[in-house]
Amino acid sequence: MLWSVGVHMINSNLLRQILLDNRELVESKRVFPREVQIDTFPRCVLVGVRRCGKSYLLYQKMQKLLAQGKTWDDMLYINFEDERLLGFDVTDFNQILSVHAELSGRRTLPILFLDEIQLIDGWEKFVRRMADAEAQLYITGSNAKMLSTDVAAALGGRFFTINVYPMSFSELLKTKKIEAASKDIFSTIGSAFIRREFGSFFQYGGFPECLNLDNKLEYLNILFQKIYLGDIAVRNKVSNLFALRMLLKKIAESIGQPLSYTRLTNIVTSCGMKITKSTCINYVQYTIDSCLTFPIKNIVGKLQDRESKQKFYFVDNGIIKLLNADPMADQLENLVAIELMRRYGGDEVFFYQRDVEVDFYTPETQTAIQVSVRLDSDPKTMKRELKAFEKMSKELPITRRIVITLDEEKTMETETGLIEVFPIWKWLLEKPN
Repeated sequence: MLWSVGVHMINSNLLRQILLDNRELVESKRVFPREVQIDTFPRCVLVGVRRCGKSYLLYQKMQKLLAQGKTWDDMLYINFEDERLLGFDVTDFNQILSVHAELSGRRTLPILFLDEIQLIDGWEKFVRRMADAEAQLYITGSNAKMLSTDVAAALGGRFFTINVYPMSFSELLKTKKIEAASKDIFSTIGSAFIRREFGSFFQYGGFPECLNLDNKLEYLNILFQKIYLGDIAVRNKVSNLFALRMLLKKIAESIGQPLSYTRLTNIVTSCGMKITKSTCINYVQYTIDSCLTFPIKNIVGKLQDRESKQKFYFVDNGIIKLLNADPMADQLENLVAIELMRRYGGDEVFFYQRDVEVDFYTPETQTAIQVSVRLDSDPKTMKRELKAFEKMSKELPITRRIVITLDEEKTMETETGLIEVFPIWKWLLEKPN
């Protein structure tokens, strides 16, 4: 296959050096298996917040191909965050192919691994052309707009999109070589090891590079600044940085509360920084686009309310630790939200609110979930949580009722059915249906 030469060309010697450097980089990386599977798809788009592990999924795939007998003549890897590519634009993509052809001596298209491709305006046109040529292609991005209908249409529907989150608790245990089979979960020694690791995971989250650091909070703060300033403020030309940060702080302090844009605007304004409602809406969308936050809608809300009054969660518990002075209850519910999104996806996770509120509902499994730090310590809380299940069951089908707590476990028979009470760490290790 021949490739045409564009008018503008990035330096081919520089590209050659980058491609050769990246071969050494990929082979040197120590990777560990993730539960995210990309092996069965010839073209994948991996989308997730900065530093959640997308690049390592590419490294894992490339290392596996090399172990199976493929060589670097068969594939190439390039990361568009490489500062040496400053000034790269859509007309330069062809030059990557040309340089690889010179290195490999082959006329066939290589398997393409393109990291943080959203940094290049117009990238989807090149990717669409590669899809038309039936190239194998794996791309990553830190912007949820990559999932938009416009981009999906541009890619021709020939891609499998995967949302990548920071590590789950079960993935963390695997990296620590801690067994989490049923016999370990229910044994005294096994569960003690698991709970010990859970304490840190609960507070500081699952960003892979953070797991083995002594000063996790410092790492999280640096990472948050990169996301807050680079992926949100600079990319979207936000001038009112104080209002943006205050908005994120107030969302972190309101986990689990349905928030309207009017209320969010008033909260930020009450802190001494006036913003308009339209600006507030834009700022919230920027945080979603950066994959830092995600919304959950009311399954029985009116259409307008579903869009304008939602619950917002952060993609990792460690960010809440930074922004919230008393985070325990918020981190508990946030961790449940992340795990549900990981298991079922954004189109299958809701909350229920009509007179009463149930924290989460997954229509696919007909499961209703309440979250409570300590259920037994307050009889009124227990009565309220159980009553909500009863009222909800009159409107929606429920085959499973769960209450997730910090450390309580039991089952309760009620008139509306069995209620299972799980400690959060054990529920996280439960195999989803």
